[in-house]
Amino acid sequence: MATKHSRAAARLMISPAVLLLLGWMIVPLAMTLYFSFQRYNLLMPGMEEWTGLANYQYFLTDPAFFDALTNTLLLVGGVLLVTIIGGVMLALLLDQPFFGQGVVRILVIAPFFVMPTVSALVWKNMFLNPVNGLFAHAAKALGLQPYDFFAQAPLASIIGIVSWQWLPFATLILLTALQSLDQEQLEAAEMDGAGPLSRFFHIMLPHLARAITVVILIQTIFLLSVFAEILVTTNGGPGTASTNLTYLIYAQSLLQFDVGGGSAGGVVAIVLANIVAIFLMRMIGKNLEA
Repeated sequence: MATKHSRAAARLMISPAVLLLLGWMIVPLAMTLYFSFQRYNLLMPGMEEWTGLANYQYFLTDPAFFDALTNTLLLVGGVLLVTIIGGVMLALLLDQPFFGQGVVRILVIAPFFVMPTVSALVWKNMFLNPVNGLFAHAAKALGLQPYDFFAQAPLASIIGIVSWQWLPFATLILLTALQSLDQEQLEAAEMDGAGPLSRFFHIMLPHLARAITVVILIQTIFLLSVFAEILVTTNGGPGTASTNLTYLIYAQSLLQFDVGGGSAGGVVAIVLANIVAIFLMRMIGKNLEA
């Protein structure tokens, strides 16, 4: 009886937080759905008109949508590839005993705590600037023509910046998983004549599989909504070369003042993100069961 009362009291105490959280999520989602069926332009207040699925048809048939979808997939895939490979290599390096190991670990993890806007500004002005950037000065010192990264390879530049931000996270997760590996297993394999590559591919990599899956799941959820790095560096250009879905929705809503079309794009983005999340959750579930 006491247990039932304690459970009821616990539910009553957490109910305000749950209701606040539901309101925080449901109200904006409901408003987005409502506006997605309206012809609503901020430059014409009071001229709202019900249009049904016209906003969705316009958004999904816009050539910029396919460019943005492709760029989003390339951005997510490119960052995951760089962070997983780089994270495994850094985790293997940081797992070795050497002088100053603690300081090096802190320095490796530090970029993860830099704000995305600040990180993008630093890379844009200090490293990738074709006139005063560090890479431009290095190219001039070698007698080469400076390379304009944001004009000639905008999406690759964004991938590089975002990868630099997320590499510490992947390294931290993979290093933690690597340190849980039984060292006696590695020593036994070494005594049996297994070389470094054999030990890595047959012992370390299978042990890191779950951690890699977790990194992929968490990073994908956040990488689908990358925005600040694009806004600060390329503004989605040249053309739509570095425009992803998030930036396209921003441009539709706040640059073209088309709230209806932007809301339709937001609903499409939510649907696509949930499809990806469900797929990844099933993948990680199968991995954990194996």
